[in-house]
Amino acid sequence: MPTKLNDEAVDVKLSQLNELVTDESLWVREGDAIKKTFTFKSFIRAFGWMSQIAIWAEKLKHHPEWFNVYNRVEVRLTTHDVDGLSELDFMLAEKMEKFQ
Repeated sequence: MPTKLNDEAVDVKLSQLNELVTDESLWVREGDAIKKTFTFKSFIRAFGWMSQIAIWAEKLKHHPEWFNVYNRVEVRLTTHDVDGLSELDFMLAEKMEKFQ
């Protein structure tokens, strides 16, 4: 079972995650979650990316909250089992950055 990260650990992980970002949209903390909006060249690219991430989410047994409109995917990550952020959120966010 995952464990909840304290505020200091979240700040460090968020800073490290944002070093991986290759576009202008950074991950931001919103309470007990991190969020980011990904923008793609087309709907099919956005949907293809979501399909790749869905495979990783299933492997990690950690599923994102996300919303897609045309070429934009809004992502919110939190670990409901711990009522906050865990290592799983940052692992999945790193996969999202890698496959963007």
